[in-house]
Amino acid sequence: MATITKDAIIGDILDIAPETAPVFLSIGMHCLGCPSSRGETVEQACMVHGVDVDALLEKINALVPAAK
Repeated sequence: MATITKDAIIGDILDIAPETAPVFLSIGMHCLGCPSSRGETVEQACMVHGVDVDALLEKINALVPAAK
């Protein structure tokens, strides 16, 4: 898998790397199973939750084995 970017869909990330769920929960995305949140990009989620997208991507990519 390539490095996860700001344009990646959260649902796709969770499907291939469910271990990233706690990272999304930590920014306030408590509805990871609902269609809206699963269809958002990382960038959209960060805008909604007031989180720095680059900082979040660093955390996510650190958890995804193939992205290391």
